[in-house]
Amino acid sequence: MVRKIAGRPAVITGAASGIGRSLAQRLSRHGSPVVIADVNEAGLEETAKSLNGPVLSRVLDVRDADDWKLFAKEVRDWLDLPLAAVFNNAGVATSTTVQNSVPEDDSWLFDINYWGVVNGTRAFLPQLVKQNYGVIVNTSSVYGLLGMPKNSAYCAAKFAVRGFTDSLRQELRGTGVSAVTVHPGGIKTNIVRNARIHTDPDGQGRSLEEMAADFDKVALTTPDKAAEIIHRGVERGKARILVGPDAYVFDALSRIAPTSYFNVMARLFER
Repeated sequence: MVRKIAGRPAVITGAASGIGRSLAQRLSRHGSPVVIADVNEAGLEETAKSLNGPVLSRVLDVRDADDWKLFAKEVRDWLDLPLAAVFNNAGVATSTTVQNSVPEDDSWLFDINYWGVVNGTRAFLPQLVKQNYGVIVNTSSVYGLLGMPKNSAYCAAKFAVRGFTDSLRQELRGTGVSAVTVHPGGIKTNIVRNARIHTDPDGQGRSLEEMAADFDKVALTTPDKAAEIIHRGVERGKARILVGPDAYVFDALSRIAPTSYFNVMARLFER
């Protein structure tokens, strides 16, 4: 099902930086009124200032289901046109072994990465169903395709987003509303800099900034390119959008080596 969202209203969480900011900027350039939300007020203001068209900016903690309901009402009151898309994009990271994991950090991550998506979906789904039009776009990850060491909480949340959205998609069959999962690979964002990492999980003694710099070296895709891929994928009617060349590698490995993929990846890295 082809979905036209350019020029039509969209809601984007995690819009203070990274993919969320780039999505807001891209859709605004294409004439869309955009609603942007993030817990980072300063970053959100920077994003709002970078947009040329109509914008509604809202500080929002995606973990707060009650505030989501208030936010959804504010959006309905602000809009003059039917809502075209909801991008549940906000996300955070941790990195540690299962044995050394901090339960509070895992809960923090899961509340944002999974329940934030669920809250956003539930807040806007009644509006989309009533108008029988629109798309919910939920950000998973390539780590929602394969389980990776030292990322158990992140993988669990992203696998959960994938399962939740796949289930929703089937429930919406026969309606004018659809659900999409996005699986980004390495994107040059601040996710590592903003992560809860207490010690270098690889035992190299790196600082958080050094780990972020190392991530930047291997991240293959810019946020602007990711936004372009997501936008085009949604409009082309894709149910699942892979973002970046590494995402296609992860997807292929999940199919051809579902239990031994990490051995294959280790050999590739050695070469």
